[in-house]
Amino acid sequence: MSSLRRRILLRSAKLFDLAVMSLSFGLAALLVAHQTATVSLADFLSMRVKVKNFALFAAFLLVWHFIFCLLGLYDSRRLSPPRHEALDMVKATILGTGLVCMAAFLFRLAMVTPLFVAGFWSISSATLVASRLVARHLLAQVRLRGRNLREMLIVGTNPRAVLFAQKTAARPALGYRILGFVDQAWAGGGEFRKAGYPLASDFDSFPHLLRGHVVDEVVIALPMKSMYSQAARIAALCEEQGIIVRLLPDFFNLRLAQSKAEDFEDDAVVTLYTGSPESWQHLFKRALDVVFFTQERVGLNKRRFRIFKFRTMVQGAEQRLTEVAHLNEVSGAVFKIRNDPRLTPVGKLLRKTSIDELPQLFNVLKGDMSLVGPRPLPVRDVQGFDQDWQRRRFSVRPGITCLWQINGRSAIPFEKWMELDMEYIDHWSLGLDFKILAKTIPAVLKGAGAA
Repeated sequence: MSSLRRRILLRSAKLFDLAVMSLSFGLAALLVAHQTATVSLADFLSMRVKVKNFALFAAFLLVWHFIFCLLGLYDSRRLSPPRHEALDMVKATILGTGLVCMAAFLFRLAMVTPLFVAGFWSISSATLVASRLVARHLLAQVRLRGRNLREMLIVGTNPRAVLFAQKTAARPALGYRILGFVDQAWAGGGEFRKAGYPLASDFDSFPHLLRGHVVDEVVIALPMKSMYSQAARIAALCEEQGIIVRLLPDFFNLRLAQSKAEDFEDDAVVTLYTGSPESWQHLFKRALDVVFFTQERVGLNKRRFRIFKFRTMVQGAEQRLTEVAHLNEVSGAVFKIRNDPRLTPVGKLLRKTSIDELPQLFNVLKGDMSLVGPRPLPVRDVQGFDQDWQRRRFSVRPGITCLWQINGRSAIPFEKWMELDMEYIDHWSLGLDFKILAKTIPAVLKGAGAA
């Protein structure tokens, strides 16, 4: 692709993205005007004559453009997988939406309601991601027809270089055409000739090859230990003529370590790591570890499962159970403390409002639990049962809420709790489930018996 054509396409892409953001903003505003009484349609349309609003929207456009450029959305994405571009686009729309929310707070924009924010983000994200995927598909079709191709030379004829060429040829949609290989005669050349690839030149003729042919990229696949000087000379020649140079990163033939290009202060480095590198996925995993708590519970027919809850206690709380065992306020096998010293300040609020139980909806979706049923108990509590009739509670699937939940929770003794579970099992009906669900919300709001 010519430099002029690329500039035209880039400018068109930038204008298209800003047009999408503007259209999404307008549609979200119309959605608010139609669905709510916060701002009328006439008031919204009158915004265009107000200099303040015009200047504010112009600022939106500038910052949106800055965000898109900052996230590299206009860099070449030929080699990156579609999901990476889609993820970056979603990041951009999240930041763009956050900008609007910030402006709404500072300038008291009445029309920026939760409905507006949801509409603006969803419309812009869906449209921009879809447009990028369509553009990728169209470019792939163009390349499959032999247009918009990049001419590539591969320096080295070892098995690693041949494998790279085969992988590149297997993905024609990337748009690379291999002109040939560059290498000197060596003992393993026979295997290379069997692969059927052309040898374009040796090292001495390489400068002449660059001068007389169209070469967009050069891939160096030489063994660095024995051929560093040749690789350095080739890289210098390419630099002199402005040709892109790529290096295959497995310099040391490591089997497990992976590589990642990074910036270290002002230097570019290639990092080799075994295992997975730190990334947003690890941050999310760490957040799950901190926020969520899982514990083994006993469910239907005594089958054990992992229950999900929001974390309400300090780390290592289960190991400290013996320290607070004497504070137990409930008779029988279970362990409950109204003011458990292991609770965090936020955890106390979560416990009182039962918000810590919300993640158990995942257990419901998995089939380990139901919305209504006897509360699942920890293994330690179940091992303390001393009467067989209490184990009848395992004949039904455990639930998020139950008769115990709406009758005082931890304020009632263990024996009464078990009797309520039996009452639920013996008199179960769909109507009873709805009745319990209807009474759960008021009970939770009162916070009665929460522990």
